[in-house]
Amino acid sequence: MDFEKAASLTVFILAYVCFVLFPHRRSIPAILSAGVLVAAAVITPVEAFHAVNWNVMGIFFGMLVLAELLMKSNMPAVLAELLVAKSPSAWVAMLLICALSSAISVFAENVATVMLIAPIALETARKLKVSPVMLLIAVAVSSNLQGTATLIGDPPSMILAGETAMTFNDFFIYHGRLSIFFFVEAGALASLIVLYLFFRRHKQKVEVERHEQLKSWVPSLFMLTLIVALVASSYIDPEFKWLAGTICMVWAAVGFTWYLVTRGHVTKLLSAFDWDTTFFLIGVFVLVETLTAVGWIGEITAGLQTITGESLAAKFFVLVTASVIVSAFVDNVPYLVAMIPVAQSLATGPAQTLLLFGLLIASCIGGNITPIGASANIVTVGYLRRQGYTVKFRTFMKLGIPFTLAATAAASVFLWIVWG
Repeated sequence: MDFEKAASLTVFILAYVCFVLFPHRRSIPAILSAGVLVAAAVITPVEAFHAVNWNVMGIFFGMLVLAELLMKSNMPAVLAELLVAKSPSAWVAMLLICALSSAISVFAENVATVMLIAPIALETARKLKVSPVMLLIAVAVSSNLQGTATLIGDPPSMILAGETAMTFNDFFIYHGRLSIFFFVEAGALASLIVLYLFFRRHKQKVEVERHEQLKSWVPSLFMLTLIVALVASSYIDPEFKWLAGTICMVWAAVGFTWYLVTRGHVTKLLSAFDWDTTFFLIGVFVLVETLTAVGWIGEITAGLQTITGESLAAKFFVLVTASVIVSAFVDNVPYLVAMIPVAQSLATGPAQTLLLFGLLIASCIGGNITPIGASANIVTVGYLRRQGYTVKFRTFMKLGIPFTLAATAAASVFLWIVWG
């Protein structure tokens, strides 16, 4: 094994270990690892710069700004309170809270969504005089699931779009067939049955005092016009090279300026941004590009080809199963970035699309199994701890495992019917 291959693999493994051990500071090992590879001349500074998908970074950071503005407008909190107040019984209210978490996560970052919905869920549980643990876990896993549905919902979706030139519209209809959005919704419907089974015993009426007030309609208008602009960009930049990221950054700049003019200070807004994930993504792009350049991705592909042979069903099953298991314990972003070229090498045409869609959905849903499988899970467990509730692994997995199995099975079967 030559120096470049040994160095790239060693650095990647060490970085991965740090991602697991320090989930709230992932950017530090990611950037340091990328710097080590550049310093060791495994990858040049120019190659490292071009390894980063700047269109994806533009979408991600632009959505960070707009999602935070939407949260500060209090629109999601008003909707949550309204849903709970109009519910005929407690279990309906609990399912509606999860549904709202899902809906917001289609357009906003999962952690921000959880932090907004968590106080409403906590208040509901207190009104019912029940433990809020299962309800908040349900909010977290629902958020993680729906973040995969659209291009702007979660970093993994943005990454797949960047690597395959998928546009915003392609997440709904791709090459004339149903696309990722519909497979995720099939998983959501299946997981809803699991949530119902957990909450059905709570049949009492929920009484919630209405006190949330909408602060501004402007962020909601920003978000709606951005979605329209992204749909239009699919026709102007069909190869998804630059326009979507540019649009998101322009909208973010306008939104930031509006906030500065109307509020007069931006310190709290800036501190609320997910800077850790921003720099984490940059570092991971460099790490995985290095693995590809020195030949490790090719060797992984060859190994999987040997295991599965020529059977597309075997390739699909192994890829989905492995993705769910791995993502239950480690971050899905570096895993997804590393495995996209593997999936692309295993098949061509519609079969390649099948594998890529299966990879994305399974790696995102798999994070719902454990409390460390996704950032939203970690934040939720931390929030509950501050409220005096300790969440053990087995407690989280009591809901996480059936939720994940139901969602993955439904989404995968529907995906196979359409693309297999």
